[in-house]
Amino acid sequence: MHILVIEDERKLADAIGEGLRADGYAATVAHTGETGLKRLHEQPFDMVLLDVMLPRQSGLETLRLMRRDGFKLPVMLLTSRDSIEDRVLGLDVGADDYLVKPFAFPELLARVRALLRRGGRTPSSQLQLADLVVDLDARATTRGGKTLELTSREFDVLEYLLVNRGSVVSREMLARDVWKEMARYTSLDNVIDVQIARLRRKLDEPFPKKLLHTVRGVGFILRENEA
Repeated sequence: MHILVIEDERKLADAIGEGLRADGYAATVAHTGETGLKRLHEQPFDMVLLDVMLPRQSGLETLRLMRRDGFKLPVMLLTSRDSIEDRVLGLDVGADDYLVKPFAFPELLARVRALLRRGGRTPSSQLQLADLVVDLDARATTRGGKTLELTSREFDVLEYLLVNRGSVVSREMLARDVWKEMARYTSLDNVIDVQIARLRRKLDEPFPKKLLHTVRGVGFILRENEA
């Protein structure tokens, strides 16, 4: 399941994203309503966690626009406001649930599971970015209509980068979630770098538009546009 987190408090947003990934979900983080809407139009998600007090375009306005554009996926509002009027307003706009800050993360996870069960959501079997298409069921990858011959590990790395598209993925995240190594080893960092280099040759070298970028000293990011 892929969850979009729209939250302007960066530490909280990153903590929620990390917690969701540790529990087996894919998570993409956006810090404004405008960016969140853009992400929704770019790729499929199964659920949205939406902060109410966003800068410029509020969470409620973002939710109105989501429903106007036909997005029917479950939305949970996150807010510090706890009045009956605020809850009613959020639900009337189109929210499916409402969680008041500060909250315990286990409660957030329980509510996420409940909403996904209620909505009968199933994971999308296809991921796409620009002309890159990944079929998760067939474990097949194409770019520009051409088949990319990836090893099993390269496919796993690409899938992880793609479900976290637009967000920087660190070597630690890859080690934990792809290699399933909980401890950090410098030698594993070297292995990850080799896999990334091989994946980049297959994914980007034959094409003018580059999708896989290195953020020096931080990690890697899959995105359509240069920073």
